[in-house]
Amino acid sequence: MASKPVEYPGLISVPRLSTLVASLAVTLVAGTNYAFSAYAPQLGSRLRITHTHLNVIGLAGNVGVFSSGPIWGRIADLHGPRLPLASAFSLLLAGYSGIRFIYDAGVPASSTAIPSFSFCALVLCSFMTGVGSNAGLNSAVNSTTKTFPDKARATATGVVLSGFGLSAFLFSTTSRVWFAGNPSSFILLLSLAPSIPMMVGYFLVRPIPLPPAERPGGAQDSRHLWHKVEAQDHQDGETRALLPSPRSHPMLSPPVSLSRRAAVGQGLPPNVYGRKLWLSKDFWLLFTILSLLSGTGLMYINNVGSISQALYAKSTTAYKPVEAARWQADQVSTISVLNCMGRIVIGLITDYGKHHLGLPRSYCFVLVSAVFLASQVMVANIDDIHNLWLASATLGLAHGSAFSLLAPVCLDWFGMPHFSENSGYLALSPIFAGNLFSFVFGRTLDSNSASTGALLRPQTTGEGRCVLGRQCYVEALYLTMGACFVALVLSFWAGWRDRMLMTTRRRLRNLKLEVDSSENLVNRPVSC
Repeated sequence: MASKPVEYPGLISVPRLSTLVASLAVTLVAGTNYAFSAYAPQLGSRLRITHTHLNVIGLAGNVGVFSSGPIWGRIADLHGPRLPLASAFSLLLAGYSGIRFIYDAGVPASSTAIPSFSFCALVLCSFMTGVGSNAGLNSAVNSTTKTFPDKARATATGVVLSGFGLSAFLFSTTSRVWFAGNPSSFILLLSLAPSIPMMVGYFLVRPIPLPPAERPGGAQDSRHLWHKVEAQDHQDGETRALLPSPRSHPMLSPPVSLSRRAAVGQGLPPNVYGRKLWLSKDFWLLFTILSLLSGTGLMYINNVGSISQALYAKSTTAYKPVEAARWQADQVSTISVLNCMGRIVIGLITDYGKHHLGLPRSYCFVLVSAVFLASQVMVANIDDIHNLWLASATLGLAHGSAFSLLAPVCLDWFGMPHFSENSGYLALSPIFAGNLFSFVFGRTLDSNSASTGALLRPQTTGEGRCVLGRQCYVEALYLTMGACFVALVLSFWAGWRDRMLMTTRRRLRNLKLEVDSSENLVNRPVSC
């Protein structure tokens, strides 16, 4: 008796849409680290923390997000999304509760600065919020990527990632409307808000299986058998299987490791991970591009509150802390909304470009790099707080697009079997440039604040605040401009390499069709 064929939910079906919606809800509360600038200047003022040390606290959250990526990715690949989601709930609650406790305690009466132990605790709590954010994000992206076929994968992933970008808008708007001048209550909101979506996601966020033909390389995997004889791919330094026999039997499991270049010759998707990933030229090219771009984005996001304060201080003779806080929240909201839009739009562009124009997704990094460069030129030339939203919008659009591109390009270059783990390693990229750029920005702002003490207005309540507008930080932006230009050049190279591989793949496919056609002609029975 023949077994009943497995029925898979359609593309537009309740199981797939429920995973999409629940994943979006999770990412919407997982991006709270982007709201750091909404309360960072007040945190620094109350605890008497310099801009440089304030950047250390903000970067601890970023480091928590990116450094935990490979760990959460591997857990999600092997065990599914539930453990990361439960961990996200616990870490976010504990981290923000700790920050609020230290903020409320303030500086001891007998001290002129926050104790070293309290500062280290702040750094640790910020790190915990970053680790928790990535746990929720990784679960949502992993499930979404495995739930939707290639024709809609980048779009669906972009929608889910848009929630991560929109998270800061949600919380910064709440801060501006209800908690302006009350950072303690706002931080309490950050500690409690993620609870419900994370718990709902615990039950609804899960990968929905795809039909074999719609899995990455599924239709081709099922037509080939890999020989056990292996050869060395000298160009990429990776082990690959020899060409399969045209009359081999079906076999669904991929080879142990297969580089992109070797995969082209086989007509199969790549599968790169572990040591092979770290030795891959593709990995380091993508890692460098992402490091330069996202490092620039993180520097601006973590410091836009200080930028808006410097511009506001120059524009007024009566510094009003509540009004300054509203300007901060406006910038965070602008970045967040455009970050969200960038993640959705770039997903649509990459899917359309690949499936209708035959362009590799990596070409979009050229566009993203150019927008990043434009944002840095803009902020370096803006000296009026009323115009800062233009730079914030441009930066938000670019930053969201860059992170939305990471997932589909990682999948195209390195394959599905270890997708979350590989994307986790790529997510480490902002740590290096982000730390460097933010440190330079903090030192520049501190230096200019100290050297312009005589220019501080009596109405200014914050200590050491620079009132020279863009002159307070513009030197730091020259570094990020150069970084974005280098990323633009590398993006052209990445797109060109991808185009060459696509051309090779197309030629081999046409050659195979010709061979198959000739075999069919030879084997065709002759009628009498």
